[in-house]
Amino acid sequence: MPAAPSSPIPAGLGQLAGWDPACPEELPDLLARLSGLPDPRRRRGRHHPLPYVLAVAACAVLAGAKSLTAIAEWAADASDRLLFCCGAALRDPDRPCRAPSEATVRRVLQHIDGDAFDAAIGGWLTARAAASRAADQGEHPPPGPARAAVAVDGKSLRGAIRADGRCVHLISALRGDGIVLAQREVDVKSNEITAFRPLLEPLDLTGAVVTFDALLTQTDHAKFLVEQKGAHYIAVLKGNHPTLHALVKELPWKEVPLLDRTRATAHGRDEIRRLKAATVPRLPFPHADQALQIVRRRRTIRTGKVSIERVYAITSLTAHQANAADLAERVRGHWAIENREHHVRDATFGEDTSRVRTGGAPRAMASLRNLAIGTLRLAGRDNIAEGLRHHGRDMARPLAALGLT
Repeated sequence: MPAAPSSPIPAGLGQLAGWDPACPEELPDLLARLSGLPDPRRRRGRHHPLPYVLAVAACAVLAGAKSLTAIAEWAADASDRLLFCCGAALRDPDRPCRAPSEATVRRVLQHIDGDAFDAAIGGWLTARAAASRAADQGEHPPPGPARAAVAVDGKSLRGAIRADGRCVHLISALRGDGIVLAQREVDVKSNEITAFRPLLEPLDLTGAVVTFDALLTQTDHAKFLVEQKGAHYIAVLKGNHPTLHALVKELPWKEVPLLDRTRATAHGRDEIRRLKAATVPRLPFPHADQALQIVRRRRTIRTGKVSIERVYAITSLTAHQANAADLAERVRGHWAIENREHHVRDATFGEDTSRVRTGGAPRAMASLRNLAIGTLRLAGRDNIAEGLRHHGRDMARPLAALGLT
Protein backbone atom coordinates (compact mmCIF):
# COMPACT_ATOMS: atom_id res chain seq x y z
CA MET A 1 0.00 0.00 0.00
CA PRO A 2 1.28 3.50 -0.66
CA ALA A 3 2.47 5.35 2.37
CA ALA A 4 0.03 7.76 3.90
CA PRO A 5 0.85 11.37 3.12
CA SER A 6 2.60 13.10 5.94
CA SER A 7 0.75 15.88 7.68
CA PRO A 8 1.99 19.37 6.87
CA ILE A 9 4.29 21.05 9.38
CA PRO A 10 2.79 24.26 10.80
CA ALA A 11 4.56 27.33 9.50
CA GLY A 12 5.93 28.39 12.86
CA LEU A 13 7.33 24.99 13.78
CA GLY A 14 8.73 24.61 10.28
CA GLN A 15 11.28 27.28 11.09
CA LEU A 16 12.67 24.97 13.76
CA ALA A 17 12.53 21.74 11.76
CA GLY A 18 15.47 19.52 12.59
CA TRP A 19 16.03 21.26 15.94
CA ASP A 20 15.46 18.85 18.78
CA PRO A 21 15.10 20.24 22.29
CA ALA A 22 18.34 19.38 24.03
CA CYS A 23 18.43 17.42 27.23
CA PRO A 24 20.31 19.14 30.10
CA GLU A 25 23.62 17.39 29.49
CA GLU A 26 23.52 18.43 25.80
CA LEU A 27 22.78 22.09 26.45
CA PRO A 28 25.48 24.68 25.71
CA ASP A 29 27.73 25.10 28.73
CA LEU A 30 26.20 28.37 29.93
CA LEU A 31 22.68 26.94 29.79
CA ALA A 32 23.90 23.82 31.55
CA ARG A 33 25.29 25.90 34.40
CA LEU A 34 22.13 27.98 34.62
CA SER A 35 20.06 24.78 34.66
CA GLY A 36 21.63 23.88 38.00
CA LEU A 37 20.25 26.98 39.73
CA PRO A 38 17.27 26.60 42.08
CA ASP A 39 14.11 28.10 40.61
CA PRO A 40 12.65 30.58 43.13
CA ARG A 41 9.21 30.57 41.51
CA ARG A 42 6.23 28.43 42.43
CA ARG A 43 5.71 25.48 40.13
CA ARG A 44 2.23 26.59 39.24
CA GLY A 45 2.23 29.37 36.73
CA ARG A 46 5.77 28.93 35.39
CA HIS A 47 5.55 29.75 31.70
CA HIS A 48 9.27 29.86 30.94
CA PRO A 49 12.23 27.72 32.12
CA LEU A 50 14.54 29.56 34.51
CA PRO A 51 17.69 29.09 32.35
CA TYR A 52 15.81 30.56 29.40
CA VAL A 53 14.87 33.76 31.23
CA LEU A 54 18.41 34.20 32.53
CA ALA A 55 19.99 33.48 29.13
CA VAL A 56 17.71 36.03 27.46
CA ALA A 57 18.66 38.59 30.11
CA ALA A 58 22.37 37.83 29.58
CA CYS A 59 22.07 38.31 25.82
CA ALA A 60 20.15 41.55 26.22
CA VAL A 61 22.69 43.02 28.65
CA LEU A 62 25.51 42.00 26.30
CA ALA A 63 23.63 43.93 23.60
CA GLY A 64 23.59 47.01 25.83
CA ALA A 65 20.34 46.68 27.81
CA LYS A 66 20.56 48.71 31.04
CA SER A 67 17.13 48.05 32.56
CA LEU A 68 14.56 45.31 33.03
CA THR A 69 12.33 46.98 30.46
CA ALA A 70 15.17 47.02 27.93
CA ILE A 71 15.76 43.30 28.52
CA ALA A 72 12.09 42.52 27.83
CA GLU A 73 12.15 44.71 24.70
CA TRP A 74 15.20 42.86 23.37
CA ALA A 75 13.42 39.54 23.96
CA ALA A 76 10.24 40.77 22.25
CA ASP A 77 12.24 41.66 19.13
CA ALA A 78 14.16 38.36 19.02
CA SER A 79 13.20 35.73 16.46
CA ASP A 80 11.89 32.28 17.38
CA ARG A 81 15.20 30.80 16.33
CA LEU A 82 17.16 33.03 18.71
CA LEU A 83 14.75 32.41 21.59
CA PHE A 84 14.98 28.67 20.97
CA CYS A 85 18.78 28.87 21.20
CA CYS A 86 18.34 30.60 24.57
CA GLY A 87 16.38 27.58 25.81
CA ALA A 88 12.77 28.55 25.11
CA ALA A 89 10.11 25.85 25.44
CA LEU A 90 8.12 25.15 22.27
CA ARG A 91 4.51 26.36 22.53
CA ASP A 92 1.85 26.61 19.83
CA PRO A 93 2.44 26.42 16.04
CA ASP A 94 1.68 30.09 15.40
CA ARG A 95 4.16 31.34 18.00
CA PRO A 96 6.52 28.47 18.92
CA CYS A 97 8.67 30.52 21.30
CA ARG A 98 7.28 33.20 23.57
CA ALA A 99 9.49 35.94 24.92
CA PRO A 100 9.48 36.51 28.69
CA SER A 101 7.67 39.67 29.74
CA GLU A 102 9.18 42.45 31.82
CA ALA A 103 7.20 41.18 34.82
CA THR A 104 8.68 37.69 34.42
CA VAL A 105 12.23 39.01 34.13
CA ARG A 106 11.66 41.20 37.16
CA ARG A 107 10.29 38.36 39.33
CA VAL A 108 13.13 36.03 38.38
CA LEU A 109 15.91 38.56 39.05
CA GLN A 110 14.32 39.73 42.29
CA HIS A 111 14.23 36.23 43.77
CA ILE A 112 17.13 34.38 42.14
CA ASP A 113 19.73 32.91 44.53
CA GLY A 114 22.45 35.53 44.11
CA ASP A 115 25.29 33.37 45.42
CA ALA A 116 24.39 30.48 43.12
CA PHE A 117 23.94 32.81 40.14
CA ASP A 118 27.33 34.46 40.67
CA ALA A 119 28.97 31.05 41.13
CA ALA A 120 27.50 29.86 37.82
CA ILE A 121 28.69 32.99 36.00
CA GLY A 122 32.16 32.91 37.58
CA GLY A 123 32.51 29.19 36.81
CA TRP A 124 31.51 29.69 33.19
CA LEU A 125 33.90 32.61 32.66
CA THR A 126 36.75 30.74 34.33
CA ALA A 127 36.17 27.63 32.22
CA ARG A 128 35.89 29.73 29.07
CA ALA A 129 39.16 31.51 29.85
CA ALA A 130 40.93 28.21 30.55
CA ALA A 131 39.69 26.75 27.27
CA SER A 132 40.85 29.84 25.41
CA ARG A 133 44.31 29.65 26.98
CA ALA A 134 44.58 25.95 26.16
CA ALA A 135 43.66 26.63 22.54
CA ASP A 136 46.22 29.44 22.28
CA GLN A 137 49.00 27.36 23.84
CA GLY A 138 48.32 24.29 21.73
CA GLU A 139 50.90 21.61 22.20
CA HIS A 140 53.53 23.99 23.59
CA PRO A 141 52.35 25.35 26.95
CA PRO A 142 54.61 27.81 28.78
CA PRO A 143 57.19 26.30 31.15
CA GLY A 144 55.44 27.50 34.30
CA PRO A 145 52.25 29.47 34.98
CA ALA A 146 52.62 32.95 36.39
CA ARG A 147 51.04 33.57 39.75
CA ALA A 148 47.47 34.63 39.16
CA ALA A 149 46.51 38.09 40.40
CA VAL A 150 43.21 38.44 42.28
CA ALA A 151 42.00 41.84 43.52
CA VAL A 152 39.27 42.04 46.19
CA ASP A 153 37.27 45.21 46.68
CA GLY A 154 33.74 46.42 47.39
CA LYS A 155 31.29 48.68 45.56
CA SER A 156 28.02 50.32 46.56
CA LEU A 157 25.17 50.46 44.03
CA ARG A 158 24.20 54.05 44.69
CA GLY A 159 20.90 53.89 42.86
CA ALA A 160 19.76 50.75 44.70
CA ILE A 161 18.61 52.25 47.99
CA ARG A 162 16.79 49.98 50.42
CA ALA A 163 13.85 51.00 52.61
CA ASP A 164 16.27 51.72 55.49
CA GLY A 165 18.18 54.21 53.34
CA ARG A 166 21.24 52.01 52.78
CA CYS A 167 22.67 51.17 49.37
CA VAL A 168 23.17 47.61 48.18
CA HIS A 169 26.88 46.88 48.71
CA LEU A 170 28.75 44.15 46.81
CA ILE A 171 32.25 42.73 47.24
CA SER A 172 34.00 41.16 44.25
CA ALA A 173 37.09 39.14 43.42
CA LEU A 174 38.52 40.20 40.06
CA ARG A 175 41.24 38.30 38.25
CA GLY A 176 44.01 40.13 36.44
CA ASP A 177 42.45 39.47 33.02
CA GLY A 178 39.30 41.35 34.01
CA ILE A 179 37.12 38.35 34.89
CA VAL A 180 35.00 38.55 38.05
CA LEU A 181 35.58 35.21 39.76
CA ALA A 182 33.11 35.73 42.59
CA GLN A 183 30.74 38.31 44.01
CA ARG A 184 28.72 38.54 47.21
CA GLU A 185 26.30 41.01 48.73
CA VAL A 186 27.42 42.45 52.06
CA ASP A 187 24.79 42.09 54.76
CA VAL A 188 23.30 45.39 55.90
CA LYS A 189 24.28 44.64 59.51
CA SER A 190 27.87 43.73 58.61
CA ASN A 191 30.73 44.89 56.38
CA GLU A 192 33.25 43.60 53.84
CA ILE A 193 35.34 41.94 56.53
CA THR A 194 32.78 39.23 57.26
CA ALA A 195 32.12 38.69 53.52
CA PHE A 196 35.81 38.23 52.61
CA ARG A 197 36.18 34.56 53.52
CA PRO A 198 32.81 33.37 52.09
CA LEU A 199 33.69 35.21 48.87
CA LEU A 200 37.01 33.40 48.38
CA GLU A 201 36.21 30.05 50.03
CA PRO A 202 34.89 28.33 46.86
CA LEU A 203 37.77 29.50 44.64
CA ASP A 204 40.97 27.66 43.82
CA LEU A 205 43.60 30.22 44.81
CA THR A 206 46.63 27.95 44.90
CA GLY A 207 49.67 30.07 44.09
CA ALA A 208 47.61 33.21 43.47
CA VAL A 209 48.47 36.63 44.85
CA VAL A 210 45.45 38.29 46.46
CA THR A 211 45.48 42.07 46.92
CA PHE A 212 43.11 44.08 49.09
CA ASP A 213 42.79 47.45 50.77
CA ALA A 214 43.36 48.43 54.40
CA LEU A 215 39.87 47.53 55.63
CA LEU A 216 40.45 43.90 54.67
CA THR A 217 43.95 43.75 56.17
CA GLN A 218 43.07 41.34 58.96
CA THR A 219 45.20 38.64 60.60
CA ASP A 220 42.48 36.03 60.05
CA HIS A 221 42.42 36.83 56.34
CA ALA A 222 46.18 36.42 56.04
CA LYS A 223 46.09 33.05 57.81
CA PHE A 224 43.15 31.91 55.70
CA LEU A 225 44.86 32.77 52.42
CA VAL A 226 48.27 31.30 53.18
CA GLU A 227 47.41 28.33 55.38
CA GLN A 228 44.12 27.18 53.86
CA LYS A 229 44.09 28.44 50.28
CA GLY A 230 47.80 28.15 49.46
CA ALA A 231 47.85 31.75 48.24
CA HIS A 232 49.92 34.88 48.89
CA TYR A 233 48.75 38.38 49.72
CA ILE A 234 49.68 42.03 49.37
CA ALA A 235 47.86 44.03 52.05
CA VAL A 236 47.68 47.81 52.40
CA LEU A 237 48.32 49.29 55.86
CA LYS A 238 46.50 52.26 57.36
CA GLY A 239 45.15 53.43 60.67
CA ASN A 240 43.24 50.23 61.50
CA HIS A 241 46.65 48.68 62.33
CA PRO A 242 48.33 51.70 63.97
CA THR A 243 51.25 49.86 65.57
CA LEU A 244 52.16 47.89 62.45
CA HIS A 245 51.59 50.91 60.23
CA ALA A 246 53.92 53.05 62.39
CA LEU A 247 56.55 50.30 62.44
CA VAL A 248 56.60 50.00 58.64
CA LYS A 249 56.41 53.77 58.11
CA GLU A 250 59.42 54.38 60.37
CA LEU A 251 61.70 51.95 58.57
CA PRO A 252 64.82 53.67 57.15
CA TRP A 253 63.30 53.99 53.67
CA LYS A 254 65.86 56.60 52.58
CA GLU A 255 68.49 53.90 52.79
CA VAL A 256 66.46 51.42 50.74
CA PRO A 257 67.26 51.60 47.03
CA LEU A 258 64.50 52.50 44.58
CA LEU A 259 63.45 49.25 42.91
CA ASP A 260 60.81 50.34 40.41
CA ARG A 261 59.64 53.56 38.77
CA THR A 262 56.76 53.85 36.33
CA ARG A 263 55.04 56.78 34.66
CA ALA A 264 51.62 56.93 33.06
CA THR A 265 49.32 59.61 31.71
CA ALA A 266 45.58 58.99 31.80
CA HIS A 267 42.30 60.64 32.81
CA GLY A 268 43.91 64.08 32.63
CA ARG A 269 46.66 63.20 35.12
CA ASP A 270 50.37 62.52 34.83
CA GLU A 271 51.33 60.02 37.51
CA ILE A 272 54.73 58.72 38.63
CA ARG A 273 54.90 55.71 40.95
CA ARG A 274 57.97 54.63 42.89
CA LEU A 275 58.24 51.40 44.84
CA LYS A 276 60.70 50.25 47.48
CA ALA A 277 60.67 46.85 49.18
CA ALA A 278 62.54 45.57 52.21
CA THR A 279 62.67 42.17 53.84
CA VAL A 280 61.81 42.65 57.52
CA PRO A 281 62.24 39.66 59.87
CA ARG A 282 59.50 38.96 62.42
CA LEU A 283 56.92 41.44 61.21
CA PRO A 284 53.98 41.26 63.66
CA PHE A 285 51.53 40.01 61.03
CA PRO A 286 50.91 36.41 59.93
CA HIS A 287 53.28 35.24 57.18
CA ALA A 288 54.43 38.78 56.34
CA ASP A 289 57.92 38.76 54.82
CA GLN A 290 58.41 42.10 53.07
CA ALA A 291 57.35 45.68 53.68
CA LEU A 292 56.58 48.01 50.76
CA GLN A 293 56.59 51.76 50.31
CA ILE A 294 54.69 53.13 47.31
CA VAL A 295 55.00 56.83 46.50
CA ARG A 296 52.51 58.27 44.02
CA ARG A 297 53.15 61.72 42.52
CA ARG A 298 50.14 62.99 40.58
CA ARG A 299 50.01 66.14 38.47
CA THR A 300 46.73 67.40 37.05
CA ILE A 301 47.58 68.36 33.49
CA ARG A 302 44.98 71.11 33.15
CA THR A 303 45.77 72.94 36.39
CA GLY A 304 49.31 71.81 37.10
CA LYS A 305 48.37 70.89 40.69
CA VAL A 306 50.70 68.28 42.22
CA SER A 307 49.88 65.83 45.01
CA ILE A 308 52.11 63.24 46.65
CA GLU A 309 50.81 60.17 48.47
CA ARG A 310 52.79 57.56 50.41
CA VAL A 311 51.22 54.15 50.89
CA TYR A 312 52.65 51.28 52.92
CA ALA A 313 51.91 47.60 52.49
CA ILE A 314 53.10 44.16 53.52
CA THR A 315 53.29 40.93 51.58
CA SER A 316 53.82 37.25 52.18
CA LEU A 317 55.90 37.06 49.00
CA THR A 318 59.62 36.79 49.60
CA ALA A 319 62.24 38.66 47.59
CA HIS A 320 62.96 35.40 45.72
CA GLN A 321 59.30 34.87 44.83
CA ALA A 322 58.62 38.35 43.44
CA ASN A 323 61.02 40.98 42.16
CA ALA A 324 60.39 44.70 42.33
CA ALA A 325 58.77 44.96 38.91
CA ASP A 326 56.41 42.11 39.76
CA LEU A 327 55.42 43.69 43.06
CA ALA A 328 54.87 47.08 41.42
CA GLU A 329 52.72 45.54 38.69
CA ARG A 330 50.56 43.72 41.25
CA VAL A 331 50.10 46.85 43.34
CA ARG A 332 49.04 48.78 40.24
CA GLY A 333 46.90 45.86 39.16
CA HIS A 334 44.83 46.06 42.32
CA TRP A 335 43.28 49.27 41.03
CA ALA A 336 42.15 47.35 37.96
CA ILE A 337 39.09 46.32 39.91
CA GLU A 338 38.14 50.00 39.96
CA ASN A 339 39.00 50.74 36.34
CA ARG A 340 38.06 47.45 34.67
CA GLU A 341 34.92 46.58 36.64
CA HIS A 342 33.47 49.30 38.86
CA HIS A 343 34.15 52.23 36.51
CA VAL A 344 32.87 50.30 33.48
CA ARG A 345 29.67 49.30 35.23
CA ASP A 346 29.08 52.94 36.23
CA ALA A 347 30.18 54.74 33.08
CA THR A 348 29.05 52.26 30.43
CA PHE A 349 26.05 50.57 32.04
CA GLY A 350 24.92 53.50 34.22
CA GLU A 351 24.84 51.27 37.28
CA ASP A 352 24.83 54.04 39.87
CA THR A 353 21.83 55.70 38.19
CA SER A 354 19.88 52.46 37.75
CA ARG A 355 16.47 52.47 39.43
CA VAL A 356 16.44 48.69 39.88
CA ARG A 357 16.33 48.36 43.64
CA THR A 358 13.86 45.66 44.74
CA GLY A 359 14.87 42.30 46.21
CA GLY A 360 17.90 40.67 44.64
CA ALA A 361 17.44 42.39 41.27
CA PRO A 362 20.22 45.00 41.79
CA ARG A 363 22.77 42.28 42.50
CA ALA A 364 21.49 40.09 39.64
CA MET A 365 21.83 42.99 37.21
CA ALA A 366 25.40 43.57 38.46
CA SER A 367 26.07 39.86 37.87
CA LEU A 368 24.76 40.10 34.30
CA ARG A 369 27.00 43.13 33.73
CA ASN A 370 29.99 41.17 35.05
CA LEU A 371 29.11 38.38 32.62
CA ALA A 372 28.92 40.81 29.70
CA ILE A 373 32.20 42.52 30.62
CA GLY A 374 34.01 39.21 31.13
CA THR A 375 32.70 37.84 27.83
CA LEU A 376 33.89 40.89 25.94
CA ARG A 377 37.31 40.83 27.61
CA LEU A 378 37.74 37.15 26.75
CA ALA A 379 36.98 38.10 23.15
CA GLY A 380 39.87 40.58 23.28
CA ARG A 381 37.78 43.75 23.54
CA ASP A 382 39.16 46.41 25.88
CA ASN A 383 36.61 49.04 24.87
CA ILE A 384 33.48 47.66 26.52
CA ALA A 385 31.16 50.37 25.18
CA GLU A 386 32.30 49.62 21.64
CA GLY A 387 31.76 45.91 22.27
CA LEU A 388 28.20 46.49 23.47
CA ARG A 389 27.41 48.56 20.38
CA HIS A 390 28.84 45.81 18.18
CA HIS A 391 26.64 43.17 19.78
CA GLY A 392 23.63 45.48 19.76
CA ARG A 393 23.71 45.81 15.95
CA ASP A 394 23.02 42.11 15.35
CA MET A 395 20.80 40.10 17.71
CA ALA A 396 22.64 36.87 16.87
CA ARG A 397 26.01 38.20 18.07
CA PRO A 398 25.30 38.01 21.84
CA LEU A 399 24.23 34.36 21.49
CA ALA A 400 27.39 33.53 19.56
CA ALA A 401 29.56 35.28 22.16
CA LEU A 402 27.88 33.34 24.99
CA GLY A 403 28.14 30.02 23.15
CA LEU A 404 24.38 29.61 22.73
CA THR A 405 24.38 28.91 18.99
